[in-house]
Amino acid sequence: MSIRLAPHPWPSPRRLSCPRREPNQRAKYPKAFQEGLTVNQESTNVDQLCVNTIRFLAADAVQKAKSGHPGAPMGMAPMAYVLWDRFLKHNPRNPAWPDRDRFVLSAGHASMLLYSLLHLTGYDMPLEELQNFRQWGSRTPGHPEREPGVETTTGPLGQGFANAVGMAIAERHLSAVFNRPGHEIINHFTYVLASDGDLQEGVSAEAASLAGTLRLGKLICLYDDNGIQI
Repeated sequence: MSIRLAPHPWPSPRRLSCPRREPNQRAKYPKAFQEGLTVNQESTNVDQLCVNTIRFLAADAVQKAKSGHPGAPMGMAPMAYVLWDRFLKHNPRNPAWPDRDRFVLSAGHASMLLYSLLHLTGYDMPLEELQNFRQWGSRTPGHPEREPGVETTTGPLGQGFANAVGMAIAERHLSAVFNRPGHEIINHFTYVLASDGDLQEGVSAEAASLAGTLRLGKLICLYDDNGIQI
């Protein structure tokens, strides 16, 4: 008995409008990266107030629900705040804007971090919903599901990281299809916030390998390194 292998069902990479970026083809980074940040005492005080507000919203919601993960939102609040305030290109009044930057919270158990950011930046996430965290029928479940500003459902560790790689591939494909000289329609970044557990999963290792092979220079991973997990 002989066995014949069927043709591979996926299209050849050459047929995809997702060209590899050569080393001399640098991604266009956000303006704040290029010009640096202007910091003074007043802005530092406001920044610290914003970070503390995120932390208290997360801690209070978890305390009221009597379940949840307060540590991750409190620890990641500073870098998440800087990202959303200084770099992330988004529009709370138009969450479906096609050329928005994507933010993926791969560490989905830190959902109160995302809910707090959505509330403070003007998305349709009222304080009442934060007070109903992890309650039946609320818009703030223990792991992000489907709300304006939530790019993808996360929870299983590593899944969000792999989703972010897919979003970065989609950005590369769309820019190759629609952009023309002098008419840059698609140009956005994908940011993913990952925990220790996320990066210990096989799915994230394989997705990272694919991202490196395709040289996805507009995919940025923020790693919350605690050196431990539960």
